[in-house]
Amino acid sequence: MTSVKMCNKEKYIGAHVSAAGGVDQAPLRAKEIGANAFALFTKNQRQWAAKPLTSKTIAAFKKNCQALGFQPEQILPHDSYLINLGAPEEEKLAKSRAAFIDEMERCHQLGLTLLNFHPGSHLKKISEKQCLARIAESINLAHQAVPEVVAVIENTAGQGTNLGWRFEHLAEIISQVEDKTRVGVCIDTCHTFAAGYDLRTKEACAETFRAFDEIVGMHYLRAMHLNDSKTEFSARVDRHHSLGEGEIGWPCFEYIASDPRFNTIPLILETINPDIWPEEINALREFHTNSVV
Repeated sequence: MTSVKMCNKEKYIGAHVSAAGGVDQAPLRAKEIGANAFALFTKNQRQWAAKPLTSKTIAAFKKNCQALGFQPEQILPHDSYLINLGAPEEEKLAKSRAAFIDEMERCHQLGLTLLNFHPGSHLKKISEKQCLARIAESINLAHQAVPEVVAVIENTAGQGTNLGWRFEHLAEIISQVEDKTRVGVCIDTCHTFAAGYDLRTKEACAETFRAFDEIVGMHYLRAMHLNDSKTEFSARVDRHHSLGEGEIGWPCFEYIASDPRFNTIPLILETINPDIWPEEINALREFHTNSVV
């Protein structure tokens, strides 16, 4: 395994690692790639049901996180891809809400405080406004059912009927969430670029995050996914690439690694080649180190 420099740990950089064999294995895999942050699924992301977490697994997860220096704010669980919190059909909506509450409960059992999720899709059966309201109501119901865990809305590429690709969508959802201390946003760079927000230069990044701050508010930014894009600007198609190898390019990732506004949130790779995650993590750390020297 390639060694990774671990200087300047104030930047939380990692990847979405496998939880195969149990969620307690995820912190070990994150440490192997030199990460000081990580994302994981707490259950199979392509199935509705999952066996409850055992007390043994929960204890092992917490022990491994403590031993390896991972605090809750450095860990970004992701919910199931099947969940649609804005579903137009009542049966699918109820099923999605129950599954989301279960995901939140699993996070709470593990001592985690964030849950990342894709907002939802209207499927051309209800209006965007109705769908966004359903998503917000779903978050409110989850908050009522499970304490402490923050619902972290991931912006989307705008593929199909997925909402959340405009910053205005995110702002509208947040405006209808009752407990605003428990809602936040995860910005995915690939999704942002595909949705039509330019990130190809540092100047473009500054403008995009200025717009995000104006429309949503930087104080709601709780995490980021750092991915290059295989598809061109504003393509509305979600295809991740390795850092610097896609249409976005390195200036974006240097900008994020160098900007202190992103120091206290998990910066998570979902790039396509896990074999080079250590190199990508190291490159981001080098940008950060050079910016503070």
